[in-house]
Amino acid sequence: MKRGQRFLIWGGILLLLLVIIVIPKIKQKRGKAVEKQLKANYQQAAQVKVMVVKTGHLQELLKTTGTLLADEEVELSFEGQGKIESIFFKEGTHVSKGQVLAKLNDDELQAQLVKLTLQNKLLQERVDRQKVLLAREAISQESYDQLMTDLHSNEAEIKLIHVQIDKTEIRAPFDGIIGLRYISEGAYVSPATQIARLIKVQPLKIEFAVPERYADIVKVGNELIFKIENSPENYIGRVYALEPAVDPGTRTMTIRALFPNKDARLQPGRFISVQLIIRERQDAIQIPTEALIPELGGEKVFTVVHGKAASTPVIIGLRTPDMVEVREGLQPGDSVVVSGIMQLRSDMPVTVLKGDSVENQKPLR
Repeated sequence: MKRGQRFLIWGGILLLLLVIIVIPKIKQKRGKAVEKQLKANYQQAAQVKVMVVKTGHLQELLKTTGTLLADEEVELSFEGQGKIESIFFKEGTHVSKGQVLAKLNDDELQAQLVKLTLQNKLLQERVDRQKVLLAREAISQESYDQLMTDLHSNEAEIKLIHVQIDKTEIRAPFDGIIGLRYISEGAYVSPATQIARLIKVQPLKIEFAVPERYADIVKVGNELIFKIENSPENYIGRVYALEPAVDPGTRTMTIRALFPNKDARLQPGRFISVQLIIRERQDAIQIPTEALIPELGGEKVFTVVHGKAASTPVIIGLRTPDMVEVREGLQPGDSVVVSGIMQLRSDMPVTVLKGDSVENQKPLR
C-alpha cells in the first residue's frame, strides 16, 4: 500500500473520531449554556399569580345590627274597674281576633239594662197610643213630642249600658299569641292593671339603622339577610318602610323590614346581625380587591399580555370586602395579576407560578 493511501485512511479515521467524540461534547456544552441562560432569564422574570376575568353576580352589602319586633303588640287591660269574674285564655296560646279573653262582674249593669228595657217597652206603647190621639187632635203636639223625647232618652241610656257592659270584657284586637297573665279570677282591677300581653309574630318586623350616606340608596323593596345569635342559618327580609328624616343626634336613618316568620320559630326582641343588599349587578366584571392598585386620579391593575406585565387603568363600581366591580378597562378573558404585584413594572417579563396558570383559574363567583 502506498504511502499516500495510508495517509488518507488515517485521516479518515481521525475525522470519524472527531465526529463521534468531539462534536457531541461541543453540543453538550452549548446545550448547558442555553439551559443556563434560560434559567437565568426565568429567575429574572417576576413570578406572579393570575386570574382570568369573568362576569358574575355581585352584591354590595351594608352590615349593621338590628332588633326583631312584633308585627303588632298590646298590653291588655280593662277600660273599667271591677272584680274579675272569668278568664277565658290559656297562657302562651294562640287567640283569634274578637275572642273574649276575660270578663268583669256586670250584675249591676245587667239589672239596669233589664229596668231600662222594661221602661222602653212602656214608653213605646204610650207613644203608639198618643200617636192615635194626635191624629184625632185629642192631644197637643207638644205632649206627643215630650213623650218621644222620653223614649229617645231611654233608648240612649240602653245604648250606654250596652257600652258599659262591653267594657267589662276584654276581646282580642287581632290574631296572635297571648303571653303570661298577671291577675287571677276574683281580683279587683282598674284600667291601670295589666292583664296580659298579646303579640302578633307572623310576620315579624326588623328594625335597624343605616348611616346617613346611605339615605338615598336604601329603597323600599330592598332585600336583606339577617342572622340570629348562635345560629348559622340565614333569613331573608324585605324593606317596607323608611323613617322620613335622619336622626340629627346619631346621623342615622331608621329602617324597617318584614320577615314572614311562617313557622313562628323566631321571637320578637331578639338581637340580629343584618346584611342589607343596597346594590347588585347580574353580569359584573369583577376582580379580587388585592389586584387593585390605587393611583392619583384613579386605579389600575396589571394584566399579563404575551408574557409581560401591562399596566391597565380601570374604572370601578360596586365593592365588597373581597371583590370589586370593574366598569371600564377590562374584558372577560383578560389575565389579571392577583399576587406579586408590588414588584411589577410595565413590560416586565412575568412567569406564572405552577398551579396558577391562566387556564387553571376558576371563574369568579
